Order: sequence, then structure tokens, then C-alpha cells
Amino acid sequence: MEPSIRFVTSADGVRLAFSVIGAGPPLVLVRPWISHLELLWQDAAFRSFFERLAEQRTLVRYDGRGNGLSERDVTEVSFDDLVSDLETIVDHLELRDIALFGDAFGGPVAIAYVARHPDRVSHLILHGTYARGRDVATPQRASTFVSVIRDLPDAARLLLTHYTAPGSEDAPHRQVPMAEIIDAEVAAQLYSLAFEMDVSDLLPAINVPTLVLHRRGSMSFPYGVAREMASKIPTAELVPLEGKESNCWEGDGAPALRAIADFLGMETPVTATGDRPPLTILFTDLEGSTTLTQRVGDAQAQEVLRLHNTIVREALSAHGGSEIKHTGDGIMASFVSASRAVSCALAVQQRMESETEARPETPRVRIGLNAGEPVAEDDDLFGTAVQMARRICDQAQPGTVLVSDVVRQLTVGKGFLFSGQGETVLRGFDDPVRLYEVRHG
Repeated sequence: MEPSIRFVTSADGVRLAFSVIGAGPPLVLVRPWISHLELLWQDAAFRSFFERLAEQRTLVRYDGRGNGLSERDVTEVSFDDLVSDLETIVDHLELRDIALFGDAFGGPVAIAYVARHPDRVSHLILHGTYARGRDVATPQRASTFVSVIRDLPDAARLLLTHYTAPGSEDAPHRQVPMAEIIDAEVAAQLYSLAFEMDVSDLLPAINVPTLVLHRRGSMSFPYGVAREMASKIPTAELVPLEGKESNCWEGDGAPALRAIADFLGMETPVTATGDRPPLTILFTDLEGSTTLTQRVGDAQAQEVLRLHNTIVREALSAHGGSEIKHTGDGIMASFVSASRAVSCALAVQQRMESETEARPETPRVRIGLNAGEPVAEDDDLFGTAVQMARRICDQAQPGTVLVSDVVRQLTVGKGFLFSGQGETVLRGFDDPVRLYEVRHG
């Protein structure tokens, strides 16, 4: 999934950047600094972690004022400003029954939002965070760190990396100069504010289901701080995690993902890199695209291709798919969930069928799916699983969805009807494979 960046202006005139991906009930990540929507998405561990949550949730991320792609030219930032930024995003998207994910310094902001708008929040997740700033740093330590942020921002960033993710200093996104993410003076203001924030008096009034996650060995915020915070929230469940990394997506992210999935009532298990299910690969292919160009001309043929692309991309967004590449006459995509992949394929065919009924000259689309463990490299996928998906697509009749037996087995009990097409020898493969046409039950 490649998130698009959108913008909204707060009540006091500050432009805020946000992104939305996935499908399902809303999950809003509250991480107002140091944040950059594009750079964080380039972090493979971050992306993998949150793509899996976006399989069954509409994931909303945003850069707080002064950060990343949001307006950087801000003179002063208050705690109320940070809560107001979250309110702006939620109000703009007209979200209800939100799961708030307060991470690191976003925890107090999320807590304050719940206190102000308890009727709009269904679940609260607090990870690697705190309720009272003085519990995580003495006044002297806080003052020293703020001075380093202001005077030596890049050195401060290396120090932050050491504390939050030991051993990850060479990650590409961590090599970006601090100035590309946030101005040193704004960063100093925000960290000074971080050590002053105190929402501890709000904790006893929180009445939404709350999950508190914290790494036992975290060097950023002591584990005892999370334990104390959880003890004061009547509805809280504390789940300790092993490791030193402060960020839940770094190190072994699987336990945090499983805890969040269980807490939010996700229908299927969510796993992390290293405990990863097979990917389902989907290919689409427009029927007779070369003949179409010769018959109607380049301009009209291109219009048909744009229509196909729009339909497929809207379906991918709705079903949690990731576009891998455009193939000229179609699109290749991947899914962690096989059932979502099949639902997406059927949705595409339904939309294309409607277009064909309205405009008979519109060609039909063939779709093929296979599941396996492809090799990921340079934002592309390779290997036998991909090659077989391509050949299955070639084998499909226009207007149909054809899947391998692996996909059928992964989606048993999900309400699909499969019609066996027998065993077929696909080009480039020695052994015959069993294929199935699929439709809604």
C-alpha cells in the first residue's frame, strides 16, 4: 500500500499533513514528533508493522505541526495545540468509534483526547509512553537534552536512536539530517514540552478499553512508568514486551501485533516480519488491448486503460492490497490476506462488468491469483509464486477470476464458490497445477 498525502488546515491556520490507508474501523496513530509521513513509510519495519494493521483497519497517520510535511514555520507549540491537531484530523475525516494508538510522546495527547471526547473513542492503545513527564527525566537531564537538541540536532538524533532502537543507526531513514524532518528550535520546544506534560489526573476517568504495551528493557521510558500508568486506568490491561527497542515495530514486533489484533478483535491473526504468512499475488490483464488500440485508436484505448487502473486501484485501497507495478495491460498487486485478495478480484470484475454493460466497447479483464513466498527486492516481487500467478492470469478467460489450489485452501469457509477447472500445465512449469474459477457464494 502506497499512502497518498493529504492536507487540512487547523482552526488557528496551521497546515497539517495526513495519510489514510486500509479498510475497516479507524485506527489513528498519535505520534506528533519527530515525524515525517514519507520517511517513516520508507522504514521497512515500520511499514510492515502498520500495513498488517491496515489489513483490517483504516489507518490514519499525521505529522504534528512543525514536523515533516505539516507546516514547519510555527513559532510556539503548546500541549493544547497538539491535542487540537488530533481533533482537526479526526473532525476533518468525520471519524467515529476510533481506536487511538498513542505512541511515545503521543501517549499524553491520546489520553487528553479520550478525556475530551470519550464518546468518539472505542479503544485506546498506549505503547512505550507515559502520563507524567517528570517520571521519565529529571529536570537537569531534561534541560541538558533540550540544549543538545537545539545546538547539535544531528548528534541528538543519534542519541535518540541509541535509546529507542539500539543498533539501528545505519537504517537509511535515520541518516536523513534532522533539518529535513523538523527545525531544531521547534524540536527543542517539543522535547521541553514532553518533559513538562502531565495528564496523570485524567487516568482514573478513562472508561474505554485500554491496552498498555511496553518493552521491559526500554531505555527511553522505564517499564515501571507504564506499570504505574496502567494501574491508574480502571479499564487498562498491561502487556509487557521483551526487548530494548522503544518502538514496537523494531526488534521482534510479532508480540505487539498479536496483542493489538486480539485487543481490537481482528478476525484473522496479524503477524510480523519473520512470522509472515504467504503473500497472495494478483494480476489483472485487459482483454485484447492491442486489438482495441487498432480498432478505436490510441486516445480511446488509453481512456479504457485509465478506467481499468482506477477501478483496480480503488478496489486495492478498499481491500488492503498493495500495488506492486503496472504491467502495461494490467496491474500486479499483493495481499497478506488471501480472502481479501479474492474479494478484491471479484469487486474488480463486478465493476468492469457494469462498465461493459454501459459501454459494450469496454473490454473485459482476466484476473489470476496465486499464493506463496515471493522474494522482495527494489519495491518489486519475484520468484515462482509471482511467475505462477502471471501464468494463471494468462490462463483465465476474460471476465473471470482464476486461482490456484493454494488460494482456494487459504480461503475455505470465507463464502466463496470454487469451480474446478482440472489440472493444467502452465507455460514454464513442468508439473500440472489444479486451477479453480471463483465467484461470490
